[in-house]
Amino acid sequence: MHTRFLLKWLYVVYYLNNDACLAPNCHLLLTFQTKLVQVVIMAPIRKCPSGAKIQLQAGSLLFLFGLCFQGYTWFQVFTAQNATTDPSEVRALNSIFSQWDTQAVALWNISGEPCSGSAINGTEFESPLNNPAIICDCTYDSGTTCHITRLRVYALNKRGVFAKALLALRYLTFLKIDQNYFTGPLPAWIGNMTALTLLSIAHNAFSGPIPKELGNLKDLNMLSFGINNFSGTLPPELGNLVKLQQLYINSCGLGGEIPSTFANLRNMQVLWASDNPFSGRIPDFIGNWTKINSLRFQGNSFRGPIPTSFSQLTALNSLRISDIYNISSSLDFIKNLKNLTDLALRNALITGSIPSDIGEYQNLQILDLSFNNLTGQLPGGLFNMSSLTYLFLGNNSLQGALPSQKSDILHTIDLSYNYLSGSLPPWVTSMSQLNLVVNNFTLDSSNINLPGLKCLQRNFPCNRNTPKYAKFSINCGGLELRGSDDILYETEDSALGPATFIVTSSEKWAVSNVGLFADRKNPSFVVNTLAQVNRTDVTPELFQTSRLSPGSLRYYGLGLENGPYTVKLQFAETVFDDRALQTWKSLGRRMFDIYIQGNLVLKDFDISKEAGGVLRAVVKTFRVNVSENYLEIHLFWAGKGTCCTPDQGHYGPLIAAVHAASDFTPTVSGVPPTTVGMKSRTGLMGILVPVGVLVLLVII
Repeated sequence: MHTRFLLKWLYVVYYLNNDACLAPNCHLLLTFQTKLVQVVIMAPIRKCPSGAKIQLQAGSLLFLFGLCFQGYTWFQVFTAQNATTDPSEVRALNSIFSQWDTQAVALWNISGEPCSGSAINGTEFESPLNNPAIICDCTYDSGTTCHITRLRVYALNKRGVFAKALLALRYLTFLKIDQNYFTGPLPAWIGNMTALTLLSIAHNAFSGPIPKELGNLKDLNMLSFGINNFSGTLPPELGNLVKLQQLYINSCGLGGEIPSTFANLRNMQVLWASDNPFSGRIPDFIGNWTKINSLRFQGNSFRGPIPTSFSQLTALNSLRISDIYNISSSLDFIKNLKNLTDLALRNALITGSIPSDIGEYQNLQILDLSFNNLTGQLPGGLFNMSSLTYLFLGNNSLQGALPSQKSDILHTIDLSYNYLSGSLPPWVTSMSQLNLVVNNFTLDSSNINLPGLKCLQRNFPCNRNTPKYAKFSINCGGLELRGSDDILYETEDSALGPATFIVTSSEKWAVSNVGLFADRKNPSFVVNTLAQVNRTDVTPELFQTSRLSPGSLRYYGLGLENGPYTVKLQFAETVFDDRALQTWKSLGRRMFDIYIQGNLVLKDFDISKEAGGVLRAVVKTFRVNVSENYLEIHLFWAGKGTCCTPDQGHYGPLIAAVHAASDFTPTVSGVPPTTVGMKSRTGLMGILVPVGVLVLLVII
């Protein structure tokens, strides 16, 4: 239903005598009047004891409101049949659609009248079949004139600019033009569109500064201009939008500090501002936005600490803050945030221990405190929370043993890169999503073990000081393939998930993945394509599969002979559209960091930017030194890049192939050791055949 209630007044008159509550035929007389017609409705009142408040029967109340709504719809259709669209708005709409190369759908604009059909009869406004769409209000001027109040042109890849003809739509309250390819600046005259309550222009290619006149739209309750190419800073005048409840500005291109005038936005319920170079401190005044339920600051340039005033945000359901610089924070500020369902404080300089009362956060479903400086032991209640499903505590300094029990609902756990020790509890064998690499667990034949985990404990003990290899090559996400460079890229097509690791049976190399795609259902950690990848020095088929990670992806070379190595990492952006196509799906931007042997070698690496476009191969070559018989390659998402192109929750490292080889003449054979089963039988046959031939030659 239209957000602006169009009844002129609504009033209730009770006709009751002193014994009305006890009278069996007592009714409520409800009268309301529109600009043209008065309606009277009577509803029965439930008989109630003396002194009790008069109550409508539940069924009568629902019927009453349903009748009001249906009556209003009938009234709209009835009056609209005798009304016509404001001629100036017809001209404006024709001009807008002409500039944007679009046209009305058959559901409205019947017989050339825009305010007809779905524009007035209550048809679902945001139905995919009703696009572009308008909604009209035909109650003006004694029911003879219709005005356009809503306009939606969504995900049609239309091009053009913010059309000046929009100014003629004086009654427009709702404008949604997301997921197109509109360009140019946002004009200052947008400040004259003062009837707007919703403005959404995300997923476009708008550029230039945000005009300060946007602050004139004081009835706005939702504003979205994320994923654009704006520049400059947030205008202080946006602090005038005191009715604003939702603000989506992620990946919009703005930077600088958040203006102090934003302290006025106390009705804010949702703020998503990730992947922008916002600087300074996260403002303390956000702690006064006590109505906010979802807050995201990821991939910014904020310095710590996280404001302690956040402890007042008791309505928060989702809080995601990452990549904080300079000053650390503790977890004290979350002590009152018991309504949280999603808490991600990743790479945010969090210190201290996990609160002992963490088990009291019974609504918490996702907890990500990875890549911080947490110390101490794991609280016992953490693994037995009633709702917790995903737990990420990797890359901290936690110590002690794993708890002996956990809840059945907790099915994904990352505890990698800590200092945990002791034996593994029985429940670890029943989990498919459990990452325990690089800890100090006791793993031997007398204890519970996980395949390959011993090789990925601290100091990487497998073949330590007794190396067997001097190179390894991996087809990330794909099957074994020999490239045109005559390198055999081994299969790496395991079903990696949000907390998994795999070690090859030869103990030659391994892979570890950690991370959960936000807001994405049924995610895949492999990207497949049949498109031709250009500018490659190796077989193009190598790029038909790539490994994708939403957080942290590591490849390890194990049992390597010490010395200098050359590492080649092969990439191609195979997800986004080419920028030359000028579609909203071409606006995607992927950025991640690359570490080798723990050292940052590339920051904010953008595949398509480096390669000069999508579907173009790029090889990054590094010289590294192996000194402890292992090599670690780490791809890390630091919160930057677009989040939702071409799908919701699509971001993070993407890699097609890994190759590492010694720069010296190795003294090791590089032949994998034999193991039990088929491989050992194959090895035995390889020995018996030449021995038999030798014996036959001796006899002759």
